Amino acid sequence: GVNKLYEEDLELQKKIFEFPTIQSTHSLVAKHVTKEKWDKLARHITATAGFTLAKAIACAVEFDNQHCGIYAGDWDSYKDFADVFDPLIQEYHGISADAKHTSDMDFSKITGNVNPKAPVHSTRIRVGRSIDGYGLSPGITKEQRLGVEKLFSDASAKFSGDLAGKYYPLTGMDEAVRQQLVDDHFLFMSGDRNLQVAGMERDWPEGRGIFHNTDKTFLVWVNEEDQLRIISMEKGGDVLGVFKRLAKGIQAVGDSVQAESGKGFMLDEKYGYVHSCPTNLGTGMRASVHIDLPGWTKEGTDKLKARCEELALQPRGTRGESGGQTGITYDISNKHRLGYSEVQLVQTMIDGVNKLYEEDLALQKKHGI
Repeated sequence: GVNKLYEEDLELQKKIFEFPTIQSTHSLVAKHVTKEKWDKLARHITATAGFTLAKAIACAVEFDNQHCGIYAGDWDSYKDFADVFDPLIQEYHGISADAKHTSDMDFSKITGNVNPKAPVHSTRIRVGRSIDGYGLSPGITKEQRLGVEKLFSDASAKFSGDLAGKYYPLTGMDEAVRQQLVDDHFLFMSGDRNLQVAGMERDWPEGRGIFHNTDKTFLVWVNEEDQLRIISMEKGGDVLGVFKRLAKGIQAVGDSVQAESGKGFMLDEKYGYVHSCPTNLGTGMRASVHIDLPGWTKEGTDKLKARCEELALQPRGTRGESGGQTGITYDISNKHRLGYSEVQLVQTMIDGVNKLYEEDLALQKKHGI
């Protein structure tokens, strides 16, 4: 009987560790997860969150539309599965194998600001942070997730000045509070198929929540795609002011977590701040403005895309401030995450937006707007 069980067990192991069919054939996973690497790494389980390579690439196996297709379940994943992650990250971010990442949140180094005459509706800068010793969202255990929530909730109670506010846990949330957060566009929802397949919605909604300050200009999402997603935003184009508040907020969270638990944020000398998605490594920062560009719209969105590429920016359409597509409002943000410091990326965004605005005025004249 024991021999039979053993025989069957070997068969089952073969089945479990069989090289999977990767549906996203054009993804970075399809390119970098070879049978050879799979056979070497498939049986490995990480120490912090008990994560595996199969869990990491679940989205690329399940869906056919992934560009990247891989997530990390803990900091160990990046180290233990480095044969897959390293070349994939180098290709995505365009960095060399021996690149080091430098972080710099010193807002006094920023020169200038977005031209006050530019028709900017709003400014938003977000980053992600992960507390050392806990799993990342795709792999985090239930206990760890609750631990992260408690650390943040205790930390946020100590915020003062313009950062002071309230933490709202998703569990047992009052309907009036929920509706208000929805109206403010602050609430993150369940039901994203990518996040579900990646394992990020396990035990929903437990251990998750939202913090915002009284002015609703400083926000933290707890245990969504990242342990902490820290957001600074306001109406208008004061990018420098928004970055200052973000830097202050990150410092306040970090200091409090350190004092409470003796733990810092996961900061890798090669990959900067550790995020669950490798595309966010480095600064994990997306600094964006919503701006009207009627001249560029008339010139053509393809040309605007090409120009943004030259300026290391990324244009996206917006739903407009009114909820409808205005047709001339764009979300313009920094293109890079890794290999540049936060200060550099914010500076690039400020300079690039000013340049686009200047060019937009000339294009308006050209098209007789």
